[in-house]
Amino acid sequence: MSTLILRRTLIACGAALLAAGPAMADDAASYPNKPVTIVVGYPAGGSTDLVGRLVANEIEKHLGQTVIVENLGGAGGAIGAQKVANAKPDGYTLLVGANNEIAIANMINKSIKYKISDFTPIGVVASQPMVLVASQKAGVKNTEAFYQAVKANPAKFSYGSSGVGTALHLAGEMMKDQAQIDMQHVPYRGVPALTNDVLGNNIEYGVFVLSSGLPLIKAGKVQAIATTEAKRYAATPDIPALAEHPAFKNVDINSWFAMMGPANMPAPVVAKIKEALNKTMAAPEFRKKMEDAGAQVMDSQIDASQYINGEIAKYQKIIDVAKIEL
Repeated sequence: MSTLILRRTLIACGAALLAAGPAMADDAASYPNKPVTIVVGYPAGGSTDLVGRLVANEIEKHLGQTVIVENLGGAGGAIGAQKVANAKPDGYTLLVGANNEIAIANMINKSIKYKISDFTPIGVVASQPMVLVASQKAGVKNTEAFYQAVKANPAKFSYGSSGVGTALHLAGEMMKDQAQIDMQHVPYRGVPALTNDVLGNNIEYGVFVLSSGLPLIKAGKVQAIATTEAKRYAATPDIPALAEHPAFKNVDINSWFAMMGPANMPAPVVAKIKEALNKTMAAPEFRKKMEDAGAQVMDSQIDASQYINGEIAKYQKIIDVAKIEL
């Protein structure tokens, strides 16, 4: 009797699986048939939120469905990223995040449980360099003067970032390692606190995302030293790249934004989202708004998974050398 029951149970399970296959295929074929949520792991008003909203406003035209932005701030973007990692992989919950929470956070903070394999990379949307600035107190005007002052006075000067393990912090540590200079890192609780101390001459140097630092530079409140990508940024041709100086020739790091979904999304759904994202990134209005915000839209043909894994390898080297952890 028990054998018969087991056989019937197996037959029923098999029938259910066969029925589920076409249903899943139908779901993918009809995607999206309800609103899509883009999670942003920060409060409204920051750079990642801006990118998320610009993407949402444009991509819904190409998906043919409403796209809602959900701000879920906390833990430097990690709470929002964790929500997406845990979400049903049906394409209705996506992340627009920055390298901080996507690629760096779990390498320095053991309390963060997600890893890059918990996501489906869909596309790298945009990037911008960081910029090293000097306070009025520092009195330096260019990369050579900065290098000579810091090299001649080990551990005398400090640079600030928006927090331990942020892209700004990693940029500062890459700069230190490449030039073999000794500076103290001062982590602030966000960009506003960093800005206040640089403007108040309480710290000599600061590393900012370009979109945050540029208004201060244009207003003459700080001195731009250099940007952190290998070449000068197209939007700021008057600001040199650190890599133009021999001591910093291998400095190449930026802040980037990507769209991610949960792991194990159906390939047809990923393809639909990727197609819509490509159209978004090609839209002239979207590109103009991103440029106005200080970000450069990436090449939509870049393999997101390969790009992000390359960035993770770069960050790991910096973290290991600087012994960064929370």
